[in-house]
Amino acid sequence: MMYRLVFMQVLRRFDAEAVHHLTVSALALLSRLPLLKRLLHRALAPHDPALRVSAFGVHFPGPLGLAAGFDKDAACAEGIAALGFGFVEVGTITAHAQPGNPRPRLFRQVGERAVINRMGFNNAGAVAAARRLRRTRSLPVVVGVNIGKTKVVPESEAVADYVAGARTLAPLADYLVVNVSSPNTPGLRNLQAVSLLRPLLTAVKEVADGTPRRTPLLVKIAPDLADEDVDAVADLAVELGLDGIIATNTTIRHKGETGGLSGRPLKSRSLEVLRRLRAKTGDRLTLVSAGGVEDVDDVWERILAGATLVQGYTGWIYGGPLWAARIHRQLARRVRRHGLKSVAEAVGRTA
Repeated sequence: MMYRLVFMQVLRRFDAEAVHHLTVSALALLSRLPLLKRLLHRALAPHDPALRVSAFGVHFPGPLGLAAGFDKDAACAEGIAALGFGFVEVGTITAHAQPGNPRPRLFRQVGERAVINRMGFNNAGAVAAARRLRRTRSLPVVVGVNIGKTKVVPESEAVADYVAGARTLAPLADYLVVNVSSPNTPGLRNLQAVSLLRPLLTAVKEVADGTPRRTPLLVKIAPDLADEDVDAVADLAVELGLDGIIATNTTIRHKGETGGLSGRPLKSRSLEVLRRLRAKTGDRLTLVSAGGVEDVDDVWERILAGATLVQGYTGWIYGGPLWAARIHRQLARRVRRHGLKSVAEAVGRTA
């Protein structure tokens, strides 16, 4: 209630991107304060054994993580984890630094509990992110790395661009995500076509498989894909031996500012895509559900539908800094109420 009052009376009056940068800076500072972040991590991070999840050889303290798009430059993963997230996905990071699209490019839709962004992969590039990822972590945080195409690189050179980013970042990631689903880089979503996606994923997978510990590889898809295209991507992911699929990114099917819409309006389609992927792939892939996740009911529903892991972002904006910690506590109680020993036992129960 207190955060909602602060948000409605104060934060919403300020430019959305300015608030975003201020928040990232504060969490980056927290990441550099060992005592404070450890105290917060002890109090807020998921420690309950009932919440532990294993996926593609990685152990997660809780199934709810932060989606890519917030920590674009791998600047504050430990600060985020200290607030209760089970894992953090940084990025989207491109092989080369780029400023992104002109401002304004981030807009709140408060009445719909949604956000529209057309950021355009603004980031300092793979080399800068790698420098931060090499720093010794004092908290046990799982960090995924989301990579995308540099805007100025033509579609014909996209594979080489992704491979360059993967070579720099895959050895430093707990898992790697190929993002071909952002609507804010011209031509990027074309790469979801299987004819273009196959050589791209094949090349990046070769890099990920060649790291010292073999980095798990996932692909992130858009909610706007036709059902038959969702099926085709699922078949391709199984064929190539990918570790998982993240469903879904933002949608362009909305009224308002140009850009990708996230938040509550995406809930229904994101769940539809998850259920379709589960029906198509069974348990052969790890499914990560994102889009419209607001509360413990949403997380529980995604897990029952077949998601091993769940990601939020817009829900955190409207739910406040303790959002993830609160959901993890509620989720642990729900697991026990259903007579289960672990949340992993609930995955796919209604699929």
